[in-house]
Amino acid sequence: MNNFRLFFLLTFYLTLNSCNQKTENVSLNENNIKDERIILKEGTKDEVEGTYTNTAGDCPISLIISKDKNEYQYVFKTAIRTLKGKARYSHNNSGEKYLVLEGIQWDEYEGDISNEEENDSLSSKELEIPVGIDALYVKDTLTIQNYGNAMNSYTKISECGLKYIQLIKKGNSKK
Repeated sequence: MNNFRLFFLLTFYLTLNSCNQKTENVSLNENNIKDERIILKEGTKDEVEGTYTNTAGDCPISLIISKDKNEYQYVFKTAIRTLKGKARYSHNNSGEKYLVLEGIQWDEYEGDISNEEENDSLSSKELEIPVGIDALYVKDTLTIQNYGNAMNSYTKISECGLKYIQLIKKGNSKK
């Protein structure tokens, strides 16, 4: 009977412990991003190329991604601006794909205030506003996290009030 009780407790502990394991928070930074080299057969179209639009709410945005030679280019249009530049298509160590629109300065950035004591010495310095907007790429949909929270306050595209901007490739429907 004691062996059965020990077995039950051990099984319960292992099950509970496996449910409580923390998942690794993967961030978009230079340490875990690798440029993705896509080898295409002659005459095939690159998966990321195309026109993406957001039709949700009061936030009309379009994004055209094209490839010229070995470089991606973008045309990013909102209600108040049109921006053009280079895009970088990459993936991180866990296989998530990203498209980074280079050269677009974020509209607001107050920095990470989660370690306020450490950042007090930096408060006298002006924070550098990040440049480049990253979008997660999953099945013909680009998702941009447009703003942060109280601990990491930023806004990338101020003319759009959505927390997550989803740009869906034209010609594809979400199911």
